[in-house]
Amino acid sequence: MGSLSPLSGNKRADMDMQEAAGRADGILDDVLKEIRPAVRWTHGPTTTGTCDVTRRRTVMTIVSADRRGSFLGVVDRSWRKSGYRIKAVNKDPEVPAIFAQTKDGFGVSLIVGGEGQVFFEVDSPCVQESDVAESTTEPTAPTYEGMEHIPRPNIRSAFWSAGAP
Repeated sequence: MGSLSPLSGNKRADMDMQEAAGRADGILDDVLKEIRPAVRWTHGPTTTGTCDVTRRRTVMTIVSADRRGSFLGVVDRSWRKSGYRIKAVNKDPEVPAIFAQTKDGFGVSLIVGGEGQVFFEVDSPCVQESDVAESTTEPTAPTYEGMEHIPRPNIRSAFWSAGAP
């Protein structure tokens, strides 16, 4: 993609927040397509800062402790294959995580939270300010609109949930 403009500090002059949100959606779409068998997910909140945007997706498929390492391995291989730089890996068995960065400066993370719920997040670099629409990617799990919080994972998978109570 484009380079940083010396006139705008560290702000990318070639992309606005809506375009960055679209790029983040593409990054999320790509990694979720790599996970086989597929998991079901819903959108997390989109947030914006003064010059950045964050897109989130929450996996609603139960990923058992027995399958968590396999799940993280699939994501790690996908990101490396895409040329992402792995910045950090948290190997804690309860809350493992992977933090990476794309060649064009997007921060990408997978964090396993309470009860094994998997969260994906993509943070844009600093870009030109603009309005940001909600993602047009259709979630594969309920959207939980109107609820204050997304519930814990509640969709079973013969593969990913194996060994889960």
